[in-house]
Amino acid sequence: MDRLQSMRAFVRVVEQGGFARAARALNISDTVVTRLVADLENHLGTRLLNRTTRKLSLTETGQAYLERVRQILQDIEDADAIAGAMSRKPAGTLRIYSSMAFGRYQLSTLLPQFAAAHPEIVLDVTYSDRAVDLVGEGFDAGILIGDLQQFDATMIARQLGRAKTLLVASAGYIKKHGEPLQPADLASHQCLNYPFEQVRHHWSLRNEHGAIDVPVVSRVIANSGDLLRDCALADMGIFILPSFAAKDDLSCERLVRILPAYHLDTLPIALVYPSRRLLSSKVRVFVDFMMAQFPDPEADNWLS
Repeated sequence: MDRLQSMRAFVRVVEQGGFARAARALNISDTVVTRLVADLENHLGTRLLNRTTRKLSLTETGQAYLERVRQILQDIEDADAIAGAMSRKPAGTLRIYSSMAFGRYQLSTLLPQFAAAHPEIVLDVTYSDRAVDLVGEGFDAGILIGDLQQFDATMIARQLGRAKTLLVASAGYIKKHGEPLQPADLASHQCLNYPFEQVRHHWSLRNEHGAIDVPVVSRVIANSGDLLRDCALADMGIFILPSFAAKDDLSCERLVRILPAYHLDTLPIALVYPSRRLLSSKVRVFVDFMMAQFPDPEADNWLS
């Protein structure tokens, strides 16, 4: 007995409501369908269907068996599809969304490497800090910053790393205004700030001993990290910057850390993509590539 064929025949008989309609759907004869279901019942040693001349119904055992068999057949189809997807060369347009800062300072340096490895994939990339509906707007994947709990069951969020928010300034600013030696000193300094309520009037600084809120005076307020960085480089004030965006400026000494024992929020960075049972090969290779770049998802990969 071909058990899988018999299972498929049984499921189709139930779905079609009869042996004749199931036979037409399977493109085989009524006799073959009847035999397949009978063989299955003989193998199981129990009746799955109640048959009369006018009505077909499931027995209690048949109902329980149907639920499990449907799942088994679906799993087989999924396994076949996965094997097929993995054997196909990744190709097509891959739509990627990223937060502005992470896109500029990190993703832009990684995408050329990915593109070289997958020449058949066309990259369609959007950098923005607006709220985004990845599925509704047709994105295949996104790199987002913030609470991973914000994503519902329709999305998979895999953490790439965690970035501390640092205080930085130019050497020129420190030469002109002096360096803050303790958090309270920030109240007498010029700060470059975002318009968001949680940081506009005070900064919550953290170290191993806890957190302290300090009032700040904003010299410049802007929703552009690039503008605020330019102001910091022009000796205009103290700026808050995530570690992944600060790394190059710090290593080249264009900017220096202020109060290095402290930081503001630690920001989780996640690769997010729709929770489909079957990923296309282009999305799968991008996910694998990104996860390989950040082997320790709990680490701040940009602070040495």
